[in-house]
Amino acid sequence: MSRQKATVTGFIAVLLWALLALFTVGSAPTPPLLLNTICFAIGGTLGLIWTVATGAAGRLRRVPFKVYAFGTIGLFGYHALYFSALRLAPAAEAGLIAYLWPLLIVVFSGLLPGERLRRGHIAGALLGFAGAALIITGGGRGFSTTYLPGYGLALLCALTWSGYSVLSRLVGAAPTASVAVFCLASAALSLPLHLAFEQTVWPEDTLGWAAILGLGLGPVGLAFYVWDIGVKQGDIQLLGTSSYAAPLLSTLVLVGAGAAVPSWTLLWAALLITGGAIIAARASLARNAPSLGADKSAADRNCAS
Repeated sequence: MSRQKATVTGFIAVLLWALLALFTVGSAPTPPLLLNTICFAIGGTLGLIWTVATGAAGRLRRVPFKVYAFGTIGLFGYHALYFSALRLAPAAEAGLIAYLWPLLIVVFSGLLPGERLRRGHIAGALLGFAGAALIITGGGRGFSTTYLPGYGLALLCALTWSGYSVLSRLVGAAPTASVAVFCLASAALSLPLHLAFEQTVWPEDTLGWAAILGLGLGPVGLAFYVWDIGVKQGDIQLLGTSSYAAPLLSTLVLVGAGAAVPSWTLLWAALLITGGAIIAARASLARNAPSLGADKSAADRNCAS
């Protein structure tokens, strides 16, 4: 695959992730762990079929167990928290907080050996968290504790994926086919936890089932595979920067579908979080900028895990 084609392939993941919040809203009232089980089973089966069809199954035996364990925990934890957050708080607002992860990946990468943190990273982080604070405090409406649990889970979601992505650099690389194992293992982990802690509630109509199928095929399925191809064979810096459009695109999709009410607070929060991520990305690309700094390319490479 050419570098340009791989880059375009990777960008498909950003477009699919923009649908994650909308499909999650549409899947209600299915509880988070059951949703995890179904979606990862679909995504994993999709990947397994692709792996066998391309003759890549043999490479899976050479992947260390610690990589499988780490990848499974990362995917399971992020999505369990994400689905829970969107059940407890408005989708657009919780989704924006969860999408602090691209910014946090860049910031956290500065803590790795041999990395540095630049002033632009700090400025971007402050802008991003200002956007999250605007959501939590309700903008001009004043602070409310009603959705605080959901917002807290969304923040944990962002911390989980960013921490997982940065730490995956220390664990080891894995072929794209291993994503299928991550997904199937996440489904297997979610099912007993669902049976132990949740009441089984299935979608109420065809639209709900369609949303779950869409999640498993797209944002919680195909997206992981095309992103992995993109960052390994395409322009990783361009893809890393494009991922910062996901929170804004996700918000626009929710508003366009009528799943979120447009407001100035929502607009400013989306611009602050997206803008902060872009500033952090530019700081990573400016090698001669005053340093406090992180290596953007290395940080975004970890998004593929």
